Amino acid sequence: MSANSADAGPVVEVVLLKGGRTKIRYPAELLADDGTRVTVRAPWAGEGVRDFGFVRFEPGDVFVEYYWRDRWYAVKEVRAGDGTLKGWYCDITRPATLSGTELVVEDLDLDLWRSADGTDVRRLDEDEFEESNLLETDPEAASAAMTALDTLENLALHNAFETLLA
Repeated sequence: MSANSADAGPVVEVVLLKGGRTKIRYPAELLADDGTRVTVRAPWAGEGVRDFGFVRFEPGDVFVEYYWRDRWYAVKEVRAGDGTLKGWYCDITRPATLSGTELVVEDLDLDLWRSADGTDVRRLDEDEFEESNLLETDPEAASAAMTALDTLENLALHNAFETLLA
């Protein structure tokens, strides 16, 4: 089913906060909510193409996004418009909240990428995390963020994302 399918489920608004401000807001189809994990599907919400060098996000890409109410990360499965798996982009976040039709997530700057074939696992934006001063302003959150990044990296290196997302 495509992100624009006529038989799509209910729609939620994903709200990504960064530094207390809304970074991006976009509609997504609610696929599942088991009380702990919320799963949504959405087309690439950025403008145009975003080329990271190791992956390109572009119009037509579809993201299946997994958010937890009790974990400090979100995992986004990224597929090209033809369904080909590109990989997983992971955001280190505070636990997500779903209030009404708003799924709110606070980005803590750290990210992780795992390619579809598992040969490329990389930590991203550690410099931004350092510059955020979270270590000084909220050391408990900073510790949880770093632990979450280590956890995701370990899962990625051991090809365990499929188990995590099952």
